[in-house]
Amino acid sequence: MTPGDRNRRHARSKTDPSSSELAPSNAPPRNRRPRPRRPGDRFAIRVFDANIKTLLGFGLLAFLVAASLIYYYEMHREELLSVVTPLAAPKMMDLPQASTNSEFQGDHRESLYWGTYRPQVYLGIRARTPRSLIAGLMWIGIKDGQYVMRHACQHSDDLSKYGWTDHNGRDYGHQVLVDHGLVLTTSFLKSKSDGSGYGGDWAVRLEVQKEELDSANFKTANLFFYLANEEGDSISIAEELVSRDNTVLASGSHQDVGAWELHLTSTDNLDIHYAGLKTPHMHNLTELLLGTLGVNARKTGQLQLPDASENSPNIVIFQISGNLPVKMDVAFVSATGLKNSRVNERVNSLTGVSLTRQLNEKQKGFEEKYNNIFLKNKVDSESIIVGRAALGNLLGGLSYSYGQSKIALPKGSNLKNGDKFVQYWPAALFTAVPSRPFFPRGFLWDEGFHQLLICKVPEDFVLQYPTNGNPPTLFLVLRDLVSAMKKNKFSTSDSADISILLSTKAFREPLRCQCNVMALLDHLSADIAYHHRSWINSLAVNKWGLMRNFWVGGLGRGCGVVEGLLDTMVLSSKIQEWTLTSGLDDYPRASHPSDDERHLDLRCWMHLAADCMHSIGEHLGLEDVLWKRYYSMAQKLSDFETLNQMHLDDVSGVYFDFGNHSEKVRLRWHETRGSNTMNRELVREVLEQPQLTLVPHIGYVNLFPFMMLIIPPDSWILEKQLEIISNRSLLWTDYGLRSLSKTSSLYMKRNTEHDAPYWRGPIWINMNYLILSALHHYSQVDGPYQAKAMTIYEELRKNLIRNIERNYFETGFLWEQYDQKNKGRGKGAHPFTGWTSLVLLIMAEAY
Repeated sequence: MTPGDRNRRHARSKTDPSSSELAPSNAPPRNRRPRPRRPGDRFAIRVFDANIKTLLGFGLLAFLVAASLIYYYEMHREELLSVVTPLAAPKMMDLPQASTNSEFQGDHRESLYWGTYRPQVYLGIRARTPRSLIAGLMWIGIKDGQYVMRHACQHSDDLSKYGWTDHNGRDYGHQVLVDHGLVLTTSFLKSKSDGSGYGGDWAVRLEVQKEELDSANFKTANLFFYLANEEGDSISIAEELVSRDNTVLASGSHQDVGAWELHLTSTDNLDIHYAGLKTPHMHNLTELLLGTLGVNARKTGQLQLPDASENSPNIVIFQISGNLPVKMDVAFVSATGLKNSRVNERVNSLTGVSLTRQLNEKQKGFEEKYNNIFLKNKVDSESIIVGRAALGNLLGGLSYSYGQSKIALPKGSNLKNGDKFVQYWPAALFTAVPSRPFFPRGFLWDEGFHQLLICKVPEDFVLQYPTNGNPPTLFLVLRDLVSAMKKNKFSTSDSADISILLSTKAFREPLRCQCNVMALLDHLSADIAYHHRSWINSLAVNKWGLMRNFWVGGLGRGCGVVEGLLDTMVLSSKIQEWTLTSGLDDYPRASHPSDDERHLDLRCWMHLAADCMHSIGEHLGLEDVLWKRYYSMAQKLSDFETLNQMHLDDVSGVYFDFGNHSEKVRLRWHETRGSNTMNRELVREVLEQPQLTLVPHIGYVNLFPFMMLIIPPDSWILEKQLEIISNRSLLWTDYGLRSLSKTSSLYMKRNTEHDAPYWRGPIWINMNYLILSALHHYSQVDGPYQAKAMTIYEELRKNLIRNIERNYFETGFLWEQYDQKNKGRGKGAHPFTGWTSLVLLIMAEAY
């Protein structure tokens, strides 16, 4: 996704200050009344009463205004075109070096064709292709005495547990769902055998039973399994649905897999009904099913599908009912039209006893691989269970989507049709997702953390703003990759594959690609490439390494003074502007954004990126000017003395943001009288003029030089950082490090009437992971604070693991954040097996 899509909250309009407050005293009136006409004016041609100098002056002014507008348009046009135009180079997957290597193409690519790539629904299957066959499951549950349809993952469904307990990210997964007394298990298996088509075949085992044997709420299961063709091609429904001699439900054809069939087998007595529907839309399948059931219920008085189909349906839904407990196997087989397709043999291998055997083998294989990679250190049984669930649900949450993002036009411009955006070129996104019900799409900020874990296992939409950037967390993975290469930690074959990736032709042709190694990011994701070109190559870094740009975001924080924020009184519903694209949303920054603002975390992220880029170039032996520029930038940004001059408070030994700031800022209720009503709104009040100063809030941001290992191990500043971490009045809790100190004036303060504190106190696992990683590093290198770092590391690690485990066994979920004020209870989105899954790396001490 492009950086602008990082916004996790809905964009809200800023309250514009009234024009009278901002207009200078000598400004002309905005609505000038037209001069009244006199008799005879109608057809008169009047001569402008001015001399030649005045005419020339106005002419020159008009020329300058026109030239400025043209220049502004052309500048933004070039900026926009650089984003919405694909890089003039082949995709990484299509390069000759890649296409000849099976790790990039061939068997590898085909093995990832089918998958549970629809994490936004409880069970969803699709292929990694723009127009796919998609399959999924719905069922009827009971909540508060009412029948309800389950399909898309929603917090409001109030399931007490769901998620993949096992998933290897490729061909196997096992999931348990507990829905108000009903327990469903779904197992997914993929198979490639002789006779199967591209991508192979797949099977799903569905089992349903009561949570409690004596429960009277459920007697029967009502499942709805559907299959749809996004291409719109017709699907045929079998004339005889599932008998002793026939297991076929439906059949059809797809350009990738050829002719296909969908089969159902079960030893239970099942009742099956169906409906065939036709629609180009796949986002409203739940509503289509409910509408079909409703129409038939009014006709027959029964809650069942009508056993009817529209002409040439591209969606088929099968209602499968049976007395509890019930178990069934659904098998999809491809290339059924070939002579050697062996359809019956393949169906038998994907159902019944054979499927049971294969599922058991896959589960055993997953456990063995999990133990070998993550359990080199001795951990207890509870950690094993939680870690497996974290990994399984992260891999089970891999998502494939295809489409065009909307890219915002420069402010004040729009297209002829009035649109203020243009379409990105069509592109695919294959990514893990943070939370299936709440964030079922990819985020650049999260994905770097996801990949730290995924790479250990081998084998509502807002406009996108091209000028905005996210923390380049993918460099955390690239840094580890290059470091491991230097230390010869990879096998010969793995090293060869990585070398192919890093030394493709696109890397070595700076004229073909705007910046050599950025080509990798262009090919992996054009969004990421733009992000890093604009933030690494064009960041204003002067000779002192001063980062003058700062985080920008969709809610008003820009690269210049935000209009109106320097008034003593600002009518706004926010106590501070957010820095959403920093990833730390409402974390306290300077109260009055300005061009003088310097963000500590931005500086450290850019140091990581530049240093990583230089390391890759060094590894590949590249010596051109571009690589030297990365080296120069990394040197400037890692200069310890300059860092201290820009961000360090010499008295406390703490690093801070710098900016135009006032602590005397508050929200208060403001009443305005209308014609017949009294209106009341929260407004921001500034009681003291801001000054350029270090921003006196202590939290995660202050520890970034520590997290990025910029502080020398023998520096007195390192001791101060350790004191901040271990101080209970600041960040330390028995459940992990809080995001903002209790001493901060904005600790647990709402930013608006409606927005609870987000990064103003709660415990976040991704930041705790980075801090643990740094503590582990400093505990392993010689220095006067080595022992102290080790003591803090061991205690923090123990607290985090213990709290996450306790919450998992009490609630059945991993959580987005943890409540530092309420005994570490999980809060926010759940299940959140995005970066919270880093607990597995914490358990394994894999930093």
